[in-house]
Amino acid sequence: MLDVPTPVIAYLLTFILEGRSFAYLLVNKDGCLSAWGGKLAIYGVTNLKPGENITEQVFFLEGMLPLDDFPLFLPRMKTEYGVCADVHLFPSEEGDWVLLLDATWDEKHCALIQQQANEFSLLQEKLIKILNQ
Repeated sequence: MLDVPTPVIAYLLTFILEGRSFAYLLVNKDGCLSAWGGKLAIYGVTNLKPGENITEQVFFLEGMLPLDDFPLFLPRMKTEYGVCADVHLFPSEEGDWVLLLDATWDEKHCALIQQQANEFSLLQEKLIKILNQ
């Protein structure tokens, strides 16, 4: 196991909790919501009811739960509210955990890089046409 100093762990936790709009759900293996917390409203998740089926409350989880014994990571998943989230799902003895971390900045950064790559490719094509004349 990695030996990480306590101040580094504290910094990372603060960064994730404050900077990435951390939110979580705990879902029993029968699909019913057990617990939740964090900034769920940012992702459009509101009015949760304990003991009720999670897929009737959080539609994007349809077909993903219950988990087998393996975690699942869905990077940059776009919500209907325009927020992009990294979704981490992993099993535990208590049930299946769903962690949401805001990835909107990552999505915008990747889109900008892709746009620049496309523009460079178009410029390169124009230059080849000019040189071949």
